[in-house]
Amino acid sequence: MKVNGKIVFALAIAASAVLASCGGKKQQQVPSATFKTTKVGRQDVTLETKYSATIRGRQDVDIYPQVGGTLKQICVTEGQTVRQGQTLFVIDQVPYQAALNTALAALKAAQASESTASMNYESKKKLFAENVISDFDLQTSYNTLMTARAQVAQAEAQVTNARNSLSYTVVTSPTNGVVGTLPYRQGALVSAQLPQPLTTVSDNAQMWVYFSISERDLLSIVRKNGSINEAIKNMPEVTLTLVDGSTYEKKGRVESVSGVVNTNTGSVQLRAVFDNENGVLHSGSTGNVIIPTLHEQVLVIPATAAVQTQDRFRVFIVGSDSIAHGKVISVEEHKAGNQFIVTEGLVGGEEIVAEGAGMVKEGQKVK
Repeated sequence: MKVNGKIVFALAIAASAVLASCGGKKQQQVPSATFKTTKVGRQDVTLETKYSATIRGRQDVDIYPQVGGTLKQICVTEGQTVRQGQTLFVIDQVPYQAALNTALAALKAAQASESTASMNYESKKKLFAENVISDFDLQTSYNTLMTARAQVAQAEAQVTNARNSLSYTVVTSPTNGVVGTLPYRQGALVSAQLPQPLTTVSDNAQMWVYFSISERDLLSIVRKNGSINEAIKNMPEVTLTLVDGSTYEKKGRVESVSGVVNTNTGSVQLRAVFDNENGVLHSGSTGNVIIPTLHEQVLVIPATAAVQTQDRFRVFIVGSDSIAHGKVISVEEHKAGNQFIVTEGLVGGEEIVAEGAGMVKEGQKVK
């Protein structure tokens, strides 16, 4: 059988093109590269979670006067440490002393009237016994005595009120603490209806630090411990970082959990207590509470081994043939230092690229 030479030549050219094409694809393969790898393993990890916090004195007491008048004395300065019962302010006492004197005079007059009515009633009783006066006269005398005694009681109450009002002109601290701002000056007219207090006394020996966690986190903690009370009891000591980034020297403890979920944020407020013997913490300041949580025997990978794309994390698994293949994984929301806790996508013993994962290409050979 004869074969046309032109056809054979064309087939030869086509075969050469195919071989050239295959050779071209081989030349376009990703070159191998050297990357540090590690095997995924399980270990105990402490995960630190940070929450924004506000700091308050254990007891912040707004000081309002109970009586009105001219502010005569300001006995403290801003930032001064005061003791319970210490005088803070003195309001003009003259009108209240005069009111007390008037009440005392009224009491004496009432007591004199009562004495006269009592003597009159005793006399009437003798006359009634001798049938000199009628029962009506005796009863009238008795009613006069009862009225006099009521007037004495009323006068005594007025004296008590006047004495209390006079005592209220001396404004004292209801607790140990530190004096806040002093918005009013000597000579100002003050009353119980002031738009802002004379000052605020903050009990700063211990500070209450408020922070919020998500409802989901709270449910997880409660389920782990069985009840909210057990959860509070078993919570680890917490750390406080201040607004300048420094860490407060003393540890705190979670003392209470709010029973109400904030409908706007879906969070629950917790309160931690920190000792403040040196007065470093101030009521009204802010910071961050850090809660450590121990995760036992979890899969851990270096943070440098994961490549994040939007809300997804990807690692490169190195097979027995040294070829890297990308795989999507799930991790805990918060990092454990410079590590990720893997919740899904990897198993113990798998080898992954540990550093420079962002530079690895799919199918690349890793040395």
